[in-house]
Parts: sequence; structure tokens; C-alpha cells
Amino acid sequence: MSPTATAPASSHDGQVSVFGEGIAYFNEAAAKLELNENMKRVLTHPSRQVIISIPFARDNGSFEVFTGFRVQYNFARGPAKGGVRFHPGVTLDEVTALAFWMTWKCAVVDLPFGGAKGGVTCDPATLSPAENERLTRRYTAEIIEIIGPDKDVPAPDVGTNPQTMAWMMDTVSMHLRGYTPGVVTGKPLCVGGSRGRVEATGRGVMIMIEAALEKQGKSLNGATVAVQGFGNVGSISAKLLHEHGAKVVAISDAFTGVHNKDGIDVAAAISHVTNPTNVKRSLEGFAGGDTISNTQLLELPCDILVPAALENQITKKNVKNIKAHLIAEGANGPTTADANKILAEGGITVIPDILANAGGVTVSYFEWAQDRAGYYWKESEVNERLKDVLRENFDAVWQTAKEHGTDLRTAAYMVAIRRVADSYTTRGFYA
Repeated sequence: MSPTATAPASSHDGQVSVFGEGIAYFNEAAAKLELNENMKRVLTHPSRQVIISIPFARDNGSFEVFTGFRVQYNFARGPAKGGVRFHPGVTLDEVTALAFWMTWKCAVVDLPFGGAKGGVTCDPATLSPAENERLTRRYTAEIIEIIGPDKDVPAPDVGTNPQTMAWMMDTVSMHLRGYTPGVVTGKPLCVGGSRGRVEATGRGVMIMIEAALEKQGKSLNGATVAVQGFGNVGSISAKLLHEHGAKVVAISDAFTGVHNKDGIDVAAAISHVTNPTNVKRSLEGFAGGDTISNTQLLELPCDILVPAALENQITKKNVKNIKAHLIAEGANGPTTADANKILAEGGITVIPDILANAGGVTVSYFEWAQDRAGYYWKESEVNERLKDVLRENFDAVWQTAKEHGTDLRTAAYMVAIRRVADSYTTRGFYA
């Protein structure tokens, strides 16, 4: 089913989906831009949606057939770009929505990519390493004709990782009888990955927060921070914010949260979570402060809030209890459209997800460029280039918000939509 620009999509439980929120934001930005209906119609339909059957052998000799997807939403600015997720809840609607969202994320930081997303409806936790590899290779073989460095560049997502990307890259290389590291990003360093990629999304969150504070005449020094979610993005954001002078007063994960008004030892928290004996990789048992819930963390008194866990965390129900002055969305879609409007009216600055967490895809672009050149950069060079890209495009969004009297989220969508529409207008339509 193709998305439309007329009404928000709904999930199976009746809640507004992340795609529905994206459509709401798109419509608002398109209206500000006075985007014509023909362009609007083009930008709200995916270029290609592929559904495949993936038969593969279990270790016991039995066969399973899973369903896989690859949606390539837009190619106006370059090859499509987006992750591959292995999860029981993967559907064509979800993958289409995420590809739609990736289009704007790449455009708002001015990367020469369109948007894509892929997935397989499966539970990777039930697969042995050998089964996971066979599934990955068969999925790759089924989409091999539509992916490539100049077509579509997959990356890791939920349920996949750098090893998955190495298998995908190797499968394509074996079929083409050559070495094609640029076909995917997020790979291990030994097969063409980029230094700095693991930390890139969390580092980007920190860079964007610094940029916003500078515009407001403020500093990270002494600022209090609460971080919801302590996975890759949340933990690295917390670590870097602490290293740059902020005081992290609260952190949480799916199981528990910790609050300490005097500041949390972030390095000790990361050591606790990554300890090999901590099978759940949870903050449970960490003695760095008082125990709180995810919900309580969002409503704590603090200067900066980083929701880096799940979507739809800040809603119309709890938005008036938010006390932070600045919110940086490390997660995708943590704020609903209704809540975003209330935050804007209340003078709370929100750095939207498509801007705040774009550090990962930016360094994925660097990886793709390094693979194509066969020349790899030092980590310090990667980090410096990342900062340049993010700061330059944050400035563009900030200026757009100022000129049009709107919030940063609407401005980010305006910048992204304008860039994609300009590419279409310049290239023309082949009909």
C-alpha cells in the first residue's frame, strides 16, 4: 500500500504510527513551502516496493519461508539509502514509512542519497548463527538486482548488525565475481567499514545540542541532562555530553532507570551494562542513584532531555509535565505531532529526529565514499567532517525556522522537502 498525504496512518492497536506523524509533519512543511499538488503527489509515493519469499534451510534440515521487503522511496538526489531490519513485526507499511522518513533524513543533512528501507519478518533470536547467515544471504540474493553502490545502499537496523552487512557484501561480491564493499555500509572495519561509525549517531546528538545551545547563548558546561534509552545512541550521547561539561542526572533503559541530582558516573554505568556477566545488558543493579521509571525520567527537572529509546514517548498526555528547555530526539519519532505543537507553543526547543540523529547516516555516507575511493580516513578526520556537515545543516534549519517563524521540526522538513523537490525540478520527469 502506498502512503498518502491526506491522513495519518494508524497502527494495529489504534495508535498513530510513526508514518502518520511523518505525514502530519510533511503536510505542515509542504503548506509552508506552498508546494504544488503535483510535486506533493510525487513525494508521497514510493518509487519501488518489493516483496519477496525467502526459503532457507534450518539446521535440522527443515525449510522455512519468510517474507522480505525492500522499499526504495526516492532516487532524486542519489542512490537510495536505508537499513535492513529483522523483526517479527516487519510489514510492508512499516518499511514504506521508514523509507519515506529516510528520504528526508538524508536530504536535511544534504547527503547525495534518496531514502530506502528493507526487512524480513522473522525473529532473529530464534535463529542460530548459521541460520541467520543463510537467511541473510538468500535475502541479499533476492534483491541483488536492485541494490548496489549506484542504486541502493543497505545498512544495519533493528535485528541486524555489522556481521549481517559483511554477509550481504560478500554475497553480492561472490555473485558479481569482484570486491564490492560500497554495496552496504555499517560493515566491520576489516571489510571496508569506517572508523567512528559506531559512535556516530550519539556523537551527532551531542553536536546538535551544542549547536542549539550556542544559538541560544548558552553552554553545555554545568547543564543538566536526562537520557532515556541506554543502548548505543543513548549511552554514547550521555558519555559525550558528560565529557563536554554537562551533568547527566538521569539515564534509563527498557528495564529500569537511575536518577542522581548530583550527577551519574556515566563511564561506570556503561561498564555495568557491558559487563559480560550482565546477560540482559541492563542498568538493573547499578548503584549510581535512585531507581526511577522511563516515564518519570521524561518529567524530571533538567535543562536537556534526550529521548533515545522508543517512538511516541512524549504525547499529549504527558507533554505538559516536561520540564526540560531543550529536547534532542536521539530516537525516531519519540514525540507525537500533538505534543510537538504544545512544546513549540511553550517555547521548548526540539531538535527533531531527522536532524538530531542523522550522525549515523552521515558517517554511513563517509563509509560509502571511502569504499568507492579505496582510501580510508583517520577517526579524527571522520569526526571533524561529521561536525562540519551537521553544524552547516543545523544552521540552515535554524535560519529557515527564523525566517518563517516556525519550530525546528517544521523547518527541518521544509529544508529537506525543498532539496528533494529542487532535484526533481532540475532533472525533470521522465514520462
